[in-house]
Amino acid sequence: MPFADLGLSDELLQAVTEAGYTEPTPIQAAAIPPVLMMRDIIGIAQTGTGKTASFVLPMIDILAHGRSRARMPRSLILEPTRELAAQVAENFEKYGANSKLSMALLIGGVSMGDQIKALEKGVDVLIATPGRLMDLFGRGNILLTGCSMLVIDEADRMLDMGFIPDIEEICTKLPKQRQTLLFSATMPAPIKRLADKFLDNPKMIEVARPASTNINITQWLVPVKGSSVDKRERLRQILAQEEVTNAIVFCNRKTTVRELNKSLKQAGFKSGEIHGDMEQAQRIAELDLFKDGHINILVASDVAARGLDIKGVSTVFNFDAPWHPDDYVHRIGRTGRAGATGTAYTFIAPDDAENVENIEKLTGQKIPRLAVPEAARTAGGEPASEQEPARERPRRGGRNRADRAPSGAIDAPVATAPVEEAPAVEARAERPARAPRRDAPRDARPSRTEDRQPRTEQRQDSRQYREEPDDGGWNGPIPDFLKVVLNRTPIDA
Repeated sequence: MPFADLGLSDELLQAVTEAGYTEPTPIQAAAIPPVLMMRDIIGIAQTGTGKTASFVLPMIDILAHGRSRARMPRSLILEPTRELAAQVAENFEKYGANSKLSMALLIGGVSMGDQIKALEKGVDVLIATPGRLMDLFGRGNILLTGCSMLVIDEADRMLDMGFIPDIEEICTKLPKQRQTLLFSATMPAPIKRLADKFLDNPKMIEVARPASTNINITQWLVPVKGSSVDKRERLRQILAQEEVTNAIVFCNRKTTVRELNKSLKQAGFKSGEIHGDMEQAQRIAELDLFKDGHINILVASDVAARGLDIKGVSTVFNFDAPWHPDDYVHRIGRTGRAGATGTAYTFIAPDDAENVENIEKLTGQKIPRLAVPEAARTAGGEPASEQEPARERPRRGGRNRADRAPSGAIDAPVATAPVEEAPAVEARAERPARAPRRDAPRDARPSRTEDRQPRTEQRQDSRQYREEPDDGGWNGPIPDFLKVVLNRTPIDA
């Protein structure tokens, strides 16, 4: 079915064609006609199916007739994150090139003064995150009584981020006679209650089973020992494969994002990072570098997991197995978009068994294990993990890393007195020494069967009696029966 059969205007069809699209995706084909008919809809679609265009395109045609007024936007689109809001704004600029619609973007991390000026001029489309919208509303800079169309995007993500109370309050401030569109990848009970409360006889559109993963994505679980060193080594091995042209690497913590990006750069990879501690301008700049190909690896926290539409991402890595199974679906959905194929690798440590079980239960599929990635094999055909580990330069004041416990060991005991050193100590003790005094009691003489002192104690004893002149005899630890001689204490005293 071509876009021309969906009822869109000629101006809009021209913009779609110029953007390089000829046929709608299933969610677009199912959602655009009822939206043009002013129906409320609930769109359930997995990420990467093109649902943003399924509401942006009909909104442009619906809002083509009418005039905006100061501080009273005609439509409102709610997004959970700044990146998603900025992405929707880009879609409006692209598809609305032949229209005269005005738009404002209300997100945190940028100047509020510029946003207020845009609202005072009047906007047709307001794209906002709930926090910034509620802030400006509380200041009296915005009125929602003229809003005739509401879009709640990524509703399940809104739930995860705790925005549902804000959304409910926003809905009460909009006119009751309005069109409401709700999109979500899953439909948990709180989202169902939200839809029942604020949508009027909605049309349910579902193009994929809830929480299912894209069939165009090849998924692998990569078992690792659990240490960051082992995970980084595996990551570098897979990144070196030819089919990995660019990749997004997801971590659970912001500190891990920063450390991993630094490690990849030191290894010679062109990588960048994006996480919640960065300013909005920095995050947008990093995304632009990745989109333009200046960097081909983007290390990210879950702030970038949902909804980001970056074309041509070949591979997604879960450096940390996600804590929530829903996050797995959204993370790997950054690849295999718009009909393309992709690959997703998830590193799993022994303590990730429960997380993997929850992911497989949610997605309804068993994810195969990749014990040894192809990149981990050497020219001789042997897995790199079975080869002798390369020796690393010793750290200042410490042992070589190769001398430490294996990276996969958890709370491995550290041996303070290696067993193999015991024969050497005993051998030294058997060397000829100065004859003990004849009048020393037999039980004062050391027994060969008794445990010798640890080497550290031997050194301390040697330092304690170093004032004794060297007579060319035994230079090892001083036996207890000789100490009484050095102290010049009579045996019978």
